Amino acid sequence: MQGKNKHKEEDINQNEEINTDEPVTINEAAQNNEEQNASNELGKLHSENEELKDKYLRLYSDFENYKRRTNKERIDLFKMAGQDVLKSLIPVMDDFERAEKAFENSTDAVSLAEGVKLVSSKLKSTLEHQGLKPYTSIGEAFDADLHEAITKIPAPSKNLKGKIVDEIEKGYKLQDKVIRFAKVIVGE
Repeated sequence: MQGKNKHKEEDINQNEEINTDEPVTINEAAQNNEEQNASNELGKLHSENEELKDKYLRLYSDFENYKRRTNKERIDLFKMAGQDVLKSLIPVMDDFERAEKAFENSTDAVSLAEGVKLVSSKLKSTLEHQGLKPYTSIGEAFDADLHEAITKIPAPSKNLKGKIVDEIEKGYKLQDKVIRFAKVIVGE
């Protein structure tokens, strides 16, 4: 019986050894599986990171190109902003050149004055067509947003106190913005 018990104990010891070996193998397999999953996950994250870096660089490059292009367009716009106005003034310049030639060859002052008036009216209409318009000031109340007071004089009448008595230079508006203030004399 002791022999049988001895064999049973050896079998149990062998089983225990086997049982202790199995959990270690399962743990190693699970650990290897986790490492492989972590490695796969790390590879995915690395590839995602590379894709995002590439996308960022492309967007940054596109934005820099956009800034460069818009700056160039803005500079070109400023350079060419007056092109339409200048084109419309060329015929007026031609008329002035013809008037100069007429002054050299003519002795009729009346026709010369009439020619100058025509050129002047053509210039005024061209400028008005471009949006430039003079505004009247005489008799109006002084407004610092529209007028520049040169001096004050005693008002010729009571109703002209604080109002504009005389205009030295006309004021001009481009659309609704004042581009030259009227230089005026104010009554006090």
